[in-house]
Parts: sequence; C-alpha cells; structure tokens
Amino acid sequence: MPGEADVVIVGGGLAGLAAARRLHRAGVPWRLLESADRLGGRVATDRVDGYLLDRGFQVLNTAYPRLGSLLDLGVLDLGWFTSGVLVRRGDRLERLVNPLRDPTGTPGTVTAGIGSVLDRLRFAALAAGCATLPVTRLLTAEETTSEAALRRAGLSDAIVEELLRPFLSGVLLDRELATSSHVLAMILRSFARGRIGLPARGMGALPAAIAEPLPAELIERDTRVAEVAPGRVRTDAGEITCRAVVVAVDPPAATTLLPTLHRVRMHSYTTYYHSTDTPPLAEPILLLDGERRELVANTVVLSNAVPTYAPAGRHLVATSVVGPQAPPEPVIRRELDRLYGRSTADWSHLTTISVPDALPAAPPPQGRLRKPVALGDGLFVAGDHRDSPSIQGALASGWRTAGAVLATLRAA
Repeated sequence: MPGEADVVIVGGGLAGLAAARRLHRAGVPWRLLESADRLGGRVATDRVDGYLLDRGFQVLNTAYPRLGSLLDLGVLDLGWFTSGVLVRRGDRLERLVNPLRDPTGTPGTVTAGIGSVLDRLRFAALAAGCATLPVTRLLTAEETTSEAALRRAGLSDAIVEELLRPFLSGVLLDRELATSSHVLAMILRSFARGRIGLPARGMGALPAAIAEPLPAELIERDTRVAEVAPGRVRTDAGEITCRAVVVAVDPPAATTLLPTLHRVRMHSYTTYYHSTDTPPLAEPILLLDGERRELVANTVVLSNAVPTYAPAGRHLVATSVVGPQAPPEPVIRRELDRLYGRSTADWSHLTTISVPDALPAAPPPQGRLRKPVALGDGLFVAGDHRDSPSIQGALASGWRTAGAVLATLRAA
C-alpha cells in the first residue's frame, strides 16, 4: 500500500471518479483511495430479493453537460419517466406535462386545477428562459432564494404551495426553498432540456460506467485515509507521497480532512420502498401531494419506468420524505392510501432508507456556483459542495479540479 504517485485522489464518488478520468486521459500517474468496498459515494444500488433499491430515490437527467464527456448514455439502458407530474387535489389527480415533450398533454395542463392559467403561463415563461438564455446570464442575474424567485416571477401562492414546493423540495431536498435562485435556474434548465430516467441496473450503474475505463490496480477500496497534508496522504496501511492531493469525499468528511474548509450544512431525506403485485398507476410519473400537508415530497412506481427494478409480476414504489425526521412506515402508508386513491393494505414494506447527508445546502449567495478547488500547497478539494448540489455538480467539480491539478503540475 505505501508508495508514491503524482496525484492521490481521496474518495471514489462521482467527483473523485471524474477527476481520475481526466488525469488518466492526461497521462498523469494517480491513485484513488476509497474507504468503502464499492465506488459511487452517495450514488449506489442494492439488489435485494430481485428488487433494485437505490440508496434513496435518485434520477438521471440527460441534460447534465458533463455526462457526455464521461460515458455513452446508451450503456446504461435507461428507462424513462413521463415529463410531467400528477398532483393529488382532493378526489382529483391533476396532470401537468412538459408540452415540449408531450404536446398532446398540453390542453390538460392548461386546464389543470393547479393555480391559474396565468400562473402556468408565467411558470412556462420562467422555465423557457432558464432553458434558452446563456448560462452566464442566468448566473449573473440578481440572486435571491428559490421561493423569492418564484414569487418575483409573479406566481401565486396556490401554484407555489400545491405544485412547485412539493416538486422542488424533492429535487433540492429543501422544503423551505431557501436554495439560491441560481441553483434553481440551473435545475429548471436541466428539466426543460433533458429527459429523466433510470439505468436498467440501478443508479449504481452510473459510477460503475464512469469507472469502467480506469485501471483497476490504481483504485484501492476498503482504504481509510486518516490524514492529508502537502505532499503526503496517511492511511491505516501506511503513507503515500505525492505531488498533489484531491479530497473528493462528502462535505462532512472533507472538513475533517481539511479543517480550513467552511463547514457545509447538509440536507437529508428518507425513501420508503414498497412492493405490490398491482401498480397503483400505469404511468411512470411522479405523484405529488397538492394538499399542503408537507409530509410526502413525492411517490412514484419505479418499475413502470424500468421493469428491471422489480421481479417479474411485482412492482416497486418509492416514496420520499424530506428532512431529518422519518415518520413511521404506517404513517406513510396512510398517506399513500390517500395519494393513490386506493388501499395499500396488501403492499409489502421492503425497507426504509434514510440518507442524512444527501445534498449540501446552497443558500444565497452562490454566485456563479463555482467555488475554489485549489487550496494551495498541492491540496485540492472536489465535490458537489464546490459546484451545484447535484450529480452534474459532482461530476463538473471533479473534472474542474483535475484541470486545476494539471495546471499546477505543469507550472511546477
């Protein structure tokens, strides 16, 4: 284990893997150290009794710019969700879709009982602006919170509370919508421009595909890093000397290894997985609670989008709750009775997965989202806490950090 390398990458999540890919392309000697027995960090999938259970409900957006430079999306064999949502309002399910993806659903979206027609037109204009304006313009606009940005766009309390808060809370893991409006703009851009899907082998297939071209002998799993310092990394097995260190672990662990980093507050959420032989919906679409109860953020029949997520003859339902408090499963089951409009008494509760450090909080000011990655003395930091809190942010940060490392090594 002890030895040397030009660059040591600490952490085998998406940021660390993206950094390794760029360094490998540049021909720079590197080693990657991962404390777990698998790669992927917060993106992982467990196979349990024929079900694919992601470590919390996650999706892949094809509009993420960095994906295309790291893998061919075709290898993931993606299944797709409907580009829209269902919203439970009393005894009705209101269906709202992206008219660019589903023009036939436009009349129903226009007449849906969520907010007013003017609300829907204003939100469509907001999303279209985020999709078409240059990124530099979006990220130099006056910055505020996501909620303030929605109100500034002229959206009513009804559409914010019954549609946008439940939807965005499931994306940002922030029910208060205190996240920066710059982050919101990039989220709306990606949803307007991309398709939402899941890999046939689960979300864990994403880091596996990114890591696939990398030499296995340069990646060391089950390796705990105790300390990093300029020119060296100390593990339980010994010390590695190097010219640069990239710390690409989750934010709480990063501040332990790099105490000078500003501590990042983390958002948490919990996903409840249920199995049923009869799906409560026939469509692969996200169901939201428009009753302002603020408990369930969203629920979806995953196997409608990707049948491989459940064994033959069964269906998998994922339900997400935002925040550190995970209600008992029977409470969630009663909510699901109401949301789906049918009894769930015959459903099997497979498991509940809580992710306490799922996404870094990103309140304003975030500026242009790109935070410094070079800390001096050959120390670098990567992760979604240095860019946007998302899969795209993690990948972009790792790639950008590797670029900073290469510039430093070439200048030395």
